[in-house]
Amino acid sequence: MSPALEANIEKANGYLARWRGVPLGHFIAGRSEPGSSRDVFENISPVDGSVLNQVSSGNERDVDAAATAAQRAFPAWRDKSGDERRAILHKVAELIESRREEIAFVECMDTGQALRFMSGAALRAAENFRFFADRAPGASDGLALPAAEHMNYTIRQPLGPVAIITPWNTPFMLSTWKIAPALAAGCTVVHKPAEWSPLTATLLAQIMTEAGVPAGVVNLVNGIGEQAGKLLTEHPAIRATAFIGESRTGSLIMSQGAPTLKRVHLELGGKNPVIVFEDADLDRAVDAAVFMIYSLNGERCTSSSRLLVQASIYESFVDRVAERARKLKVGHPLDPATEVGPLIHQRHLSKVLGYFDIARSEGAQIRAGGARAEVSKGGFYVQPTLFAGAKSSMRIAREEIFGPVLTAIAFSDEAEALSMANDTQYGLTAYIWTGDSGRALRMAHRVEAGMVWVNSENNRHLPTPFGGIKASGIGRDGGDYSFDFYMETKNICLAHGTHRVPKLGA
Repeated sequence: MSPALEANIEKANGYLARWRGVPLGHFIAGRSEPGSSRDVFENISPVDGSVLNQVSSGNERDVDAAATAAQRAFPAWRDKSGDERRAILHKVAELIESRREEIAFVECMDTGQALRFMSGAALRAAENFRFFADRAPGASDGLALPAAEHMNYTIRQPLGPVAIITPWNTPFMLSTWKIAPALAAGCTVVHKPAEWSPLTATLLAQIMTEAGVPAGVVNLVNGIGEQAGKLLTEHPAIRATAFIGESRTGSLIMSQGAPTLKRVHLELGGKNPVIVFEDADLDRAVDAAVFMIYSLNGERCTSSSRLLVQASIYESFVDRVAERARKLKVGHPLDPATEVGPLIHQRHLSKVLGYFDIARSEGAQIRAGGARAEVSKGGFYVQPTLFAGAKSSMRIAREEIFGPVLTAIAFSDEAEALSMANDTQYGLTAYIWTGDSGRALRMAHRVEAGMVWVNSENNRHLPTPFGGIKASGIGRDGGDYSFDFYMETKNICLAHGTHRVPKLGA
């Protein structure tokens, strides 16, 4: 064990000490609550399979208390000026930055994500709050729409209490990506974090309260998705649900909210293609392809999990990717040298490992990896893996594996590349590598994806829309697009007093 890793583990144990002993409860109406149920579940560290802590399993009474608190707090938060909300949200950003090491270390141990990526997660989260804070004063702005004898203008008004259900892969940053615009818009929030990575959600709730977010404006209920999550998406006080997770769960959330006509925003799965033509800058394309599947342990919705390569360069390009995959450093997430950490949970590890047998049975070649990685006893580590010789009809090319696993397929020309790229139920992202600007435009316009990057990895610009089509979701995050979800648009029509009013019964 290196001195740097040893020191980081000691720091992490110090940060985690507060979570041990008493089950992690909820955060309702501005204070920590143990919950009304005695039911608890274990939060397992993917690093070694040990129990980090116990977590209270939220029930109907807990969800109702949180939703009621959000409903009661809504009028006062709605009526605060945008400038007041901006000042509070900037304070949240400052406090997040001041605790960035704690957030990173806790997240590494809770999720298995490598420190090299989590060390910047708090800074990205703080930037999310700053970005939407600065847009709070103008969130209600609309349009002037004059007519001949009337003046129409629009305004936007916050929906009310909203449910935000976040995933386990980069939970702190993704929570802020949803909560910050909701608060900037004037909504109140009930947050249900993923049960496999619950710790930093409580940190965020405490930080927001310390920053001056009033009691009840942000509430937190821990629990199992099938119970606490379902109760939340069905609660009549909740006006909308924003969810990040699996496509199957997204469809359930739509049905659960249907009786109360809830608005839904679903950021779901993907089987995203990275398309490499023979005229591309191949050095940069290799770098991007490797980064976008093996960073964050492959547990990211925007990962480029299908590598579509033109046949003329297929073998040489795949060989280069395989060589890089074999050299990746798999290890303890707190080791500064680690590039790939453990997967989130034993259940997820078993799922990913199962695809290695599927690949063999389907006739694909395993050019790199293909087995469990032996790093620490009890940890959920897997070797970065590359399948080659695959076909679009194979399960490894169609199903979201959500791990450090890449499937490479050869194509002959532009038409076949486009057909392969679109041959999926998903439509989140696509990555196109080519030196031909005309081809880049043709492909970008015709590929079925909500987001396309040309000659680039996933590079996020906060004002731009983020979201997918088909089974990858409904709605867009980012910039003003977020306010379209968290706010209602109202039209107001004022008459000049000159138009003829129709008469009946005169």
